Amino acid sequence: MNFGNLLKISLRALGNNKFRSFLTMLGIIIGVASVITMLAIGQGSKRSIQQQISEMGSNMIMIQPGADTRGGVRQDASSMQTLKLEDYETIRKQVTSVVAVSPLVSSSGQLINGNNNSPSSLQGVGLDYLSIRQYQISEGDYFSEQDIRTAAKVCVVGKTVVENLFPDGNDPIGKIIRFNSIPFRITGVLKSKGYNAMGRDQDDIVLAPYTTVMKRILSVTYLQQIVCSAVSERRTEEAVEEITEVLRYTHKIKVDGEDNFTIRSQQELSSMMNSTTDLLTILLSCIAGISLLVGGIGIMNIMYVSVTERTKEIGLRMSVGARSRDILSQFLVEAVIISITGGVIGVLLGVFCAILINVVAQWPVFVQPWSVLLSFGVCTVTGIFFGWYPARKASSLNPIDAIRYE
Repeated sequence: MNFGNLLKISLRALGNNKFRSFLTMLGIIIGVASVITMLAIGQGSKRSIQQQISEMGSNMIMIQPGADTRGGVRQDASSMQTLKLEDYETIRKQVTSVVAVSPLVSSSGQLINGNNNSPSSLQGVGLDYLSIRQYQISEGDYFSEQDIRTAAKVCVVGKTVVENLFPDGNDPIGKIIRFNSIPFRITGVLKSKGYNAMGRDQDDIVLAPYTTVMKRILSVTYLQQIVCSAVSERRTEEAVEEITEVLRYTHKIKVDGEDNFTIRSQQELSSMMNSTTDLLTILLSCIAGISLLVGGIGIMNIMYVSVTERTKEIGLRMSVGARSRDILSQFLVEAVIISITGGVIGVLLGVFCAILINVVAQWPVFVQPWSVLLSFGVCTVTGIFFGWYPARKASSLNPIDAIRYE
């Protein structure tokens, strides 16, 4: 029996029980749609995190005072004052694999403009900070080297700060705001960056010269952090090694001594976040894949019922010359048609659900072609796997016993 005849017979048999065939497909449809939707959410989240980390500076390196927590014990307070301005100058002058360096000190407090106030933090940074964090000035100007040398009370602010302190829409450039009780003149406004991967508002920010924050706000001589930007993302590890070597030398740390500083890179954060999202995606896909398994069991169940119902038909076909192979192929083709049709509908439903989630819930989604092919391939294999045994049972029936079956 050729394939065309097999296909016609299979379609006719399925058409005689349309509703039952649809219910059989439903498990496959839900399974495929679930897998595609879950993978789309996982991949969308991963791409969103990668994009936001890239916007933060994918080649950014953060140097903090004090060693890592050892055995669950945090280092004492004195070890948190190990970064000095001299370290910043040394890194800027001697580390060749770094293209930009900035000190970082910060203080939390209240921003005040007339009757408007908002809790925020004031960050003291250098001239390179904008390029390291990939911020841009949308209005006005950044503070100058002269402002840093004189510890001038000037600042640039983010869009959120402008909205909180100037709700009437006034131009903030040149206006005086207070951080706690200290006045600062706004010289520029940063271009909006929105929220980052950790849910932090990147526009709720005030940047001032690091000398101003150190002398007029904190009254300290040490740095809370030094941020750098490697020449390229590929040279980040090289930059970390070079910075470590330079700081160990300037801090006079012995060969077997423990570092009194900690270096982190965005690559580490990116790798950690990617591992987390990949694990979450796999978990969600496995849960959704259970639907495919249930759908496959449904196919096997219905094919068993079909074989039982059509036992006499099978006997008649075999008595007029149909071979066991023809009977096997017929029922196998029926199972494959159910799984492929369900798979196609499931793919369309899965893509539609992913788009709907993106539009309604504003979740980042990304439907990758391989996820569609994988889901479709799995549902086809599921149909063959679970349809084979009932088909094998049908092909092994004795023609005489099948004809006598009531």
